[in-house]
Amino acid sequence: QVQLIESGGGLVQAGGSLRLSCAASGRLFTDTIVSWFRQAPGKEREFVAGFRWSGASTVYGDSVKGRFTIARDNTKNSAYLQMNSLKPEDTSVYYCAATNFGMLSRIPAAYNYWGQGTQVTVSS
Repeated sequence: QVQLIESGGGLVQAGGSLRLSCAASGRLFTDTIVSWFRQAPGKEREFVAGFRWSGASTVYGDSVKGRFTIARDNTKNSAYLQMNSLKPEDTSVYYCAATNFGMLSRIPAAYNYWGQGTQVTVSS
């Protein structure tokens, strides 16, 4: 069983930066996949970035590539999403998700552990 708790959301001006944190309780294995998703009102949940806990197979969504970076700290059992050059269209609730099975997927249904989400609002 894995529990995920996100933090670090807030209000930022366009062009600014935020770092989201995802603290995991329970063991994360080298093959555990940890990803970030986001969901804006009235829209489907969108894949942002993900990797295997080993650090391999890092993948980014097209809309954030070159601006966002996913990272982890094994000593803190935490994953991070560094978000730079933020745009108003990045405004969403951001979720951390994990699964111990399968390949890295952009599909939310592939993940069986989810955090509660953290709101990111980017003003123009």
